[in-house]
Amino acid sequence: MKIYTRTGDSGETGLFDGTRVSKHDLRVEAYGDVDELNAVLGLVRAAGVDPDLDERLQRLQRDLFALGSRLADPRHRIAERVTKAALVDEDVTRLEAWIDEAEARIPPLRRFILPGGSQAGALLHVARTICRRAERRIVSLGQDAVDPGVLAYVNRLSDLLFVLARLANARAGVAEAEW
Repeated sequence: MKIYTRTGDSGETGLFDGTRVSKHDLRVEAYGDVDELNAVLGLVRAAGVDPDLDERLQRLQRDLFALGSRLADPRHRIAERVTKAALVDEDVTRLEAWIDEAEARIPPLRRFILPGGSQAGALLHVARTICRRAERRIVSLGQDAVDPGVLAYVNRLSDLLFVLARLANARAGVAEAEW
């Protein structure tokens, strides 16, 4: 299979249901933001993180492929056919457990902090902001355009990325700069 298809040369792309849309369609923008987030998580992993964080980041990357698939499926049919594209309530619960676990290992947050710190911590802050942009883009699709679980997942993911940034900085011995 060749990487190029030439089907997008006119500025359009295909969704999973066969619909052709402009590459600036809000749905394409939304899954593009999710793809960008996934790539930044790969960059975080390449920067070097502890094995437990690396394992979790890889799991998040897999989740983001599922999320992107769901966004590229306006008729909500892919999860029925492709089980690895499903995101369920347990996935949000898993993120919450990871947040609670990470928060137990870092000092309580007393003030706003400036994004930065170690390389991994700073990149996780970048990932958090991309996640928030993806969330805003997904919301812009409209209330019935995506499964409510998708929004819950993305909202919780940005919280997790914030906490993981703090954890990465704490493990690197880098103090947080307060605002």
